Amino acid sequence: MSQIVDGFNRQVEYLRLSVTDRCDFRCVYCMSEDPEFLAREQVLSLEELSWVAQAFTELGVKKIRLTGGEPLVRTDCDQLVKLLGKLPGLEDLSMTTNGSRLSKLAKPLYDNGLSRLNISLDTLNPTLFTQLTRNGKLDRVIAGIDAAIAAGFNKIKINAVILRGQNDHEVIDLVNFCRERHLDIAFIEEMPLGVMDERKRSRHCSSAEVRQLIEQHYALVPSSKRTGGPAKYFKMADSHIHIGFISPHSNNFCHECNRVRVTVEGRLLLCLGNENSIDLKAIVREFPADIARLKAAILSGIKFKPQSHHFDQQGVQILRFMNATGG
Repeated sequence: MSQIVDGFNRQVEYLRLSVTDRCDFRCVYCMSEDPEFLAREQVLSLEELSWVAQAFTELGVKKIRLTGGEPLVRTDCDQLVKLLGKLPGLEDLSMTTNGSRLSKLAKPLYDNGLSRLNISLDTLNPTLFTQLTRNGKLDRVIAGIDAAIAAGFNKIKINAVILRGQNDHEVIDLVNFCRERHLDIAFIEEMPLGVMDERKRSRHCSSAEVRQLIEQHYALVPSSKRTGGPAKYFKMADSHIHIGFISPHSNNFCHECNRVRVTVEGRLLLCLGNENSIDLKAIVREFPADIARLKAAILSGIKFKPQSHHFDQQGVQILRFMNATGG
């Protein structure tokens, strides 16, 4: 049982650990077109990331997801996976990636102990893919997905952010792509982070709308599948895959939130939709061998975890882009 319990009696068993704010894409819902990245000295080292992860697992966290930016632009990411895979008590080590580097890295990641992959894929149209990512190549991502399957990963989920008027006409194409490859898929409502001039509210597409599009072709029935994350899953009668919906706007899941994030600059971010955070990097660097002090800071900080996010409040805007947050 986790020792990390917030002020609303929610147990935190899930850490999303960002390893970089950098990415080889510039996705329109994740970062600005010309982002400013952190200087190297501001970023947690491999050892510091491992130390933070150890503190959380010793406090009862059972699940860690590595995020970015794009974690695989960090050249030592496979070594971090190897270190974390040895942590006692850690039951699930996963990663969210854009898939562009999986052709080379899927096998070493699998061999080093990574158990699951979430791969972002918002469109199957090469031209639109390059527009949404601003510079990505669809064929590299498809090759990366196939390399992950070949490497032995049998727990792969595709993540798709659906934007009205841009890729909402491809919902069924994405479902069929996953049916053919026996992959789960989660449709995610766009997170309202960053400068909203670039992220028009009119392009928001709700989970209910996406589900309605799917049910014109496939009947969906609720599934008992649980991953410890926020997705609500459904199944189809003629397929073993799961279809998930993550709905921070239309069906907020704050009452059952069991996760926190640590950004790559070492800030314990207590809620995606709030700015309050705790500086863990200062502790790690001033007291590099004192894990008891680090754990005490986590336990003290968790009491400031808010009851809910502010995405649904008019006029509330979080200026931190997703790449600086950790997915």
